[in-house]
Amino acid sequence: MAKHPGEKLIAENRKARHDYHLSDFVEAGLVLTGTEVKSCRDGRANLRQSYAEVRDGEAWLVGAHISVYEQGNINNHEPERARKLLLHRRQVDDLFESVREKGMTLVPTRMYFKGGRAKVEIAVAKGKDVHDKRADVVKRDADREIQRALKDARR
Repeated sequence: MAKHPGEKLIAENRKARHDYHLSDFVEAGLVLTGTEVKSCRDGRANLRQSYAEVRDGEAWLVGAHISVYEQGNINNHEPERARKLLLHRRQVDDLFESVREKGMTLVPTRMYFKGGRAKVEIAVAKGKDVHDKRADVVKRDADREIQRALKDARR
């Protein structure tokens, strides 16, 4: 997705677009400790192996890696701990209903600062088959060739 004004991108999960059919994007706040915020400001976060889940009526970000803050002290954070997502009750209920369908999961696509607050963009996702991934690659290559041909024709 394009960067929005007033947002500072921390991490992007580009592999999610390759592995899943994404729909229903939701912006959620993220509960972080002080050293986690400092690591995020340095851009030391990774969403590659992460997912979101709904437990006991609350949404959680699981598997997101935020590196240990180098200048931190003995109270530094655990890099891959589960982090609470801040959503309205109705949003949590809607996400829970979406995930109850077979094959659906919640995948974080971007982590960013917006107005000084850490946010995560979550998408409801359905896994792609191998042939879907190949079709996407073929389509992307064809689009590139078309763009090159148009660019050459303009010269």
